[in-house]
Amino acid sequence: MTNTTRIVIFDFDGTLGDTKKVIINTMQATIKELGLPERTDAECQAVIGLPLKAVPEALFPEVDMPGEKYENVYRRLFAGYNEEGSVKLFPHVMETLEELRGKRIMMTIASSRSHATLAAYVNDLGLRDTISYVIGAENVKHPKPASDPVDKTLMIFSLNPDTCIVVGDTVYDIQMGKNAGCRTIGVSYGNGTREQLLDAGADYVIDDIQDLLKYI
Repeated sequence: MTNTTRIVIFDFDGTLGDTKKVIINTMQATIKELGLPERTDAECQAVIGLPLKAVPEALFPEVDMPGEKYENVYRRLFAGYNEEGSVKLFPHVMETLEELRGKRIMMTIASSRSHATLAAYVNDLGLRDTISYVIGAENVKHPKPASDPVDKTLMIFSLNPDTCIVVGDTVYDIQMGKNAGCRTIGVSYGNGTREQLLDAGADYVIDDIQDLLKYI
């Protein structure tokens, strides 16, 4: 990669913030309350990154469950599991973002979670000085893996795809970046495996977020 990079679009869950425990606990509670078939934590983890409305079809294809119903119950229960201090940044995230800011690289977030909870995490985890813009699932017509979140971000800042790197931990992030014509980097410490990320077309897969600096 070259120094033409002007913007890095990060996923949040599993890339910047370690939300896996909170998400899986909420998913399991949602499944129980709705009387859905049991799923393992690993099966739940596999669909992290999808918009909530899309989870029932992906996780329970044999059940006729409206996505809106699942989403509403999940959001209500999430508030109880998302206790103060329950989500932390992964190691070296803050240092890496600060170094990117020093290089005058713009940083934004494109997430499948709601804009409200995403903005709250950005504020609570001290990211407001480094993150310039955030997009939640409801901020675009077609969320991940469609290119809409990236397309909208680039349009707002008048940037081209070849100046952008998309960084994420799931195949949905990589597919989103590829669909937008951007370079993509997967992180192996989140919710997807190295093999899944490479199979999805990631240009590189890194084991530590600070390794991103090698490709800027």
